Amino acid sequence: MKPSVSSSRWIVALETSGGIGSVAVARGDDVLAVQQFTADQRHAVELLPTVQRLCHDAGFAPGQLDEVYVSTGPGSFTGLRIGITVARTIAWSAGALVVAVPTLNVIAQNALDHDPPPDALGVVLDAKRGRIFAAAMVKHGDAYRRVDKPREWEPDAFIRSLPAGSALMGEGVAYHQKALQATGLPVLPASLNRPRAETVHRIGHRLALAGQYDDPRTLVPVYIRRPEAEEVWDRRP
Repeated sequence: MKPSVSSSRWIVALETSGGIGSVAVARGDDVLAVQQFTADQRHAVELLPTVQRLCHDAGFAPGQLDEVYVSTGPGSFTGLRIGITVARTIAWSAGALVVAVPTLNVIAQNALDHDPPPDALGVVLDAKRGRIFAAAMVKHGDAYRRVDKPREWEPDAFIRSLPAGSALMGEGVAYHQKALQATGLPVLPASLNRPRAETVHRIGHRLALAGQYDDPRTLVPVYIRRPEAEEVWDRRP
């Protein structure tokens, strides 16, 4: 294993949980460059070339990476698999340390850009079938922390579980407007819903400084629910 975190370590952060992915490269806590993919669902085509280009432009090779931070879900089944696979490949080929970053935490940090940032949040993703993947967050200083693990919820039940004074955010709000907005809770602007690689870096670096690395051999996406294709297969006669 490589030595503990320092300001001279080369880092890449991967965000592939949403429709449009992104990559950030950094040295320690200093983000050097961020690149968003050119279109929706381009993870398989653009992820590795973007990592290679950003590393080259920053003056180092991907094989010199010391750490990789990766958004682990919940989110896009395909996107998460691609991001996790690339993170594991970098870990094995470069000997880089890995930090798994929960996607709902990544989205929640965008609320710090709201004026004023809410004290509590409900972060919501669409789970289809009239349900949501969601988690409650509470603001602590300059970060939001989960009240509990992400779960699959009925929208009404999730709203009832939230701390008083919560605001709502996340791409799932648009899919469940009737159930969520009828509660009267404020909804943050949609511009804050997209998870970003630079935020994956911010959270991942904080976890790395605390020594909270993950074993790439056991690193898997946070799905909450199995892929629909597997469920359909199991229901076959």
